Amino acid sequence: MKSTMKGGKEKGDKKLIDAIVQDYETDEVLMLAHMDEEALRLSKETGIAHYWSRSRKKLWRKGEISGNEQLIQDIFIDCDEDAVLLKVKQIGGACHMGYRSCFYRKITGEIVGEKVFEPEEVYGGEGDNK
Repeated sequence: MKSTMKGGKEKGDKKLIDAIVQDYETDEVLMLAHMDEEALRLSKETGIAHYWSRSRKKLWRKGEISGNEQLIQDIFIDCDEDAVLLKVKQIGGACHMGYRSCFYRKITGEIVGEKVFEPEEVYGGEGDNK
C-alpha cells in the first residue's frame, strides 16, 4: 500500500480517510474511524491501529487508555484510495461504550452486541474516550 493517501476528506487542515475495522477471523465489523497520513504510517509501521480523533483533534493509538488494542493483520485500500479496511485481532472491546463492536444496537435501540468491559472502570471520569 502507498504511504500517502490519494483521496480523503478535508477536515480543517487535515486530510482524513475513513477506516473500516473488521475482525480478521469472523469478519465482524468492529468500528469506523478516521486516519490522517501519520495515523496510517504509524499503523503500518507498528502493526497497531492508530487514528485521528476528530472530537479531540489529535492522533491516538487504539487501546492507549483502555488496553483494548487492535493488532493489524492486513490492510486493504479501496479503488479511490480514500478509505481503508483494517483486518485486526481485537484485544478486548472496540467500542468506548464497553461493547466488542461499535455496532452493538439496532436502529430500533435493541441491544444485540456483547458488552465486554465497563467504561467507567476503564476511563474513570474522563467521559467519552473515543
